Amino acid sequence: MSVVSMEELEQARPVGRPLAGLDLGTKTIGVAVSDLGLSFATPRAMIKRKKFTQDAEALLHLLSRENVGGVIIGLPVNMDGSEGPRAQSTRAFARNLTRLTDLPLSFWDERLSTVAAERTLIEMDVSRKKRAERIDSAAAAFILQGALDRLQALRGASSRG
Repeated sequence: MSVVSMEELEQARPVGRPLAGLDLGTKTIGVAVSDLGLSFATPRAMIKRKKFTQDAEALLHLLSRENVGGVIIGLPVNMDGSEGPRAQSTRAFARNLTRLTDLPLSFWDERLSTVAAERTLIEMDVSRKKRAERIDSAAAAFILQGALDRLQALRGASSRG
């Protein structure tokens, strides 16, 4: 499948399967998975990045094990809304991933997700070392939760519609 809008994802995803959220870092891939009702996101173990082929293999194995029906990828947009090298790299990763899976992929503006995740982990009194280990998956959960909330709003609008 290809990269689709959030509205198209709502139509394309198989019903009754969770969604995954990804935070693509330079060294790790943070992963979160939703519940079946698409109400809340839960962080999963992060994937240490190596080469694209190995990253994709590990990611697709995890997505298969979780029976995921679609993927939300955090898009690192600059604060002014422009896209820099990290956003281009993320789009390239998604393009390459679409060649390996039929899962629908959608982007979600991830501005400040890492900041929010860090703040939450600090409030939970997680040590600096453990925060470093968990930050990408926590950010993936923030990304996914934002997308889940948007999908809930879309479903509400279409049921009223």
